[in-house]
Amino acid sequence: MAAPDILPPKGVRPPIIGPGQTFGTVTDRIAGIVLTKHTPIFWVAIAAISLALFGMLQTAVGYLLVKGVGIWGITIPIGWGFAIVNFVWWIGIGHAGTLISAILLLFKQTWRTSINRFAEAMTIFAVMQAGLFPLIHTGRPWLAAYWLFPIPLTMGVWPQFRSPLIWDVFAVSTYFTASFLFWGIGLIPDFATLRDSAKTLVVRRIYGMLAMGWRGSAKHWNRYETAYMLLAGLCTPLVLSVHSVVSLDFAVSVVPGWHTTFFPPYFVAGAIYSGFAMVLMLAIPFRYLYGMQDFITLRHLQNCGKLMLATGQIVAYSYAMEMFIGWYSHDKYELAMVNNRLHGPYSHYYYMLILCNILIPQSLWLNKVRSTPWILFLVSVVVNTGMWLERFVIVVMSLQRDYVPSSWGMYWYTKWDMMIFVGTMGFFTLLFFIFIRLMPAISIFEMRNLIPQAKVKE
Repeated sequence: MAAPDILPPKGVRPPIIGPGQTFGTVTDRIAGIVLTKHTPIFWVAIAAISLALFGMLQTAVGYLLVKGVGIWGITIPIGWGFAIVNFVWWIGIGHAGTLISAILLLFKQTWRTSINRFAEAMTIFAVMQAGLFPLIHTGRPWLAAYWLFPIPLTMGVWPQFRSPLIWDVFAVSTYFTASFLFWGIGLIPDFATLRDSAKTLVVRRIYGMLAMGWRGSAKHWNRYETAYMLLAGLCTPLVLSVHSVVSLDFAVSVVPGWHTTFFPPYFVAGAIYSGFAMVLMLAIPFRYLYGMQDFITLRHLQNCGKLMLATGQIVAYSYAMEMFIGWYSHDKYELAMVNNRLHGPYSHYYYMLILCNILIPQSLWLNKVRSTPWILFLVSVVVNTGMWLERFVIVVMSLQRDYVPSSWGMYWYTKWDMMIFVGTMGFFTLLFFIFIRLMPAISIFEMRNLIPQAKVKE
């Protein structure tokens, strides 16, 4: 039975793994989610809803390719609408997976072991959603996507390497590739465990191929640990570089509200903030639906809450500095940007942003909030909502008021904008639940290293 969520006495930290676990129970509990013949009803229901939303995404994208971007709400002053807002939002969500897996691994933080596997999967699936928007944002990807790749001298024209959109292609594709390899290598020992635990020949053959001949020999473990640590070292700077490059899409311009030097650290902190919020949004329902309270304990939830609080303070400082720089510069266009955010037609979005990203998350200072899963889940939902609003404010409110009043305009999203956005959430959820059903969502071999038997053996 799973351990109940009982808050330990003051001054005593919750354990990383529930009491009474052995090698056998760890393997059976985690592998049982994958190897069971009976798919839970809740899995079928959630997958069906997600599949319907994915179908809506396909419909909206298909109609976009036929009709063009005119079906969206973009206008002349606001050429970037939901497409770039959602792109930056999804890229940010993918940051916590690599942070938990790579950086915490290098710092030997053992509490990462229960959540690193599905956090890595979250990274892969979030980057897949983000990558959709650069492909479709022109409405004619078979023409426009051609110029995103460096094909020198073709048609006598060089791609513009000084464009940050080109940088995005290299940064995001490198991030996706390194994260995918890091995730895949980490799964190899667990695939071997599933191969050895499977009851049918077909399942054994499938997981046997995925295990790539793993036998758990000393040579295998040596090569595995070497490759795993090398990829962790490679992925660590990517956490900082990818969203820094994305921020340069804005910072290299001369648009008031964008042209500022602190956008890279500001965007990175915001990405980790939203990423940890998404980790909690996935971990809390998962541990409840599958009874994994012994493996994803209150210790994990509390630590994620603390990291959310820390990055949230950095984000709050960035908001204050953004407004201070605009005011202190005494530049009339920067002052107009400040005034527009505080009193403009979209000012209610800005105040909602402050509420979601600064005020409500201050509740994370309370140990009671960090230790109550359902409250922590609601705070995470609020944070991710606020981080989406942040991207909306940066993109739409900055473009809405240009230097010349005659070029000012308004932006109103259409149903097609919303269908694509909601559809990507359905696609993300569908991929995540397929992953849970077919692969171990918690690292089996790393969890076995945490039980007392492993320590005695050492």
